[in-house]
Amino acid sequence: MDGLKPRIADAMHRQSQPTVTVLSTLLAVQDELGFIPKQGIEEVAAFTSSTINEVWAVASFYPNFRFEPPCLHQVEVCWGASCHLVGAMPLIEAALQASGLETEGDTSDGRLTLRYNTCLGACSQAPVMAIDHHLIGRATPESAKARIAELLAEQNG
Repeated sequence: MDGLKPRIADAMHRQSQPTVTVLSTLLAVQDELGFIPKQGIEEVAAFTSSTINEVWAVASFYPNFRFEPPCLHQVEVCWGASCHLVGAMPLIEAALQASGLETEGDTSDGRLTLRYNTCLGACSQAPVMAIDHHLIGRATPESAKARIAELLAEQNG
């Protein structure tokens, strides 16, 4: 974890907004590392002149913060209004089936994280999913299964 301290410090100091808050600093750390380690909570507390409990209260309130390293691949399925109307639920079911998960989360082997997202910002392309931050519009259950199978097979190969 000692290698994380300089990355955490850099992320905290690179914030460009004039007002630095606990939330903005946590976001900066997660953007840098992909998660917020225990050491990150401590560093954010010191940086923002807050207590560890205050920082943890903010971090634990928001469901998008991770406290464990992310998996190798990130899959997000939009279930916002537009996507929901044109097929998000079958897409989610297909993604769950392909990943072997019962609900959003991480596969036990650390290969894939599946998350539901309230908006990926591509409503005109609904239903939408993102794989490793690359948007895929007009996704189908079949295409979702195929892409997730490719991701999972890639690690085995």
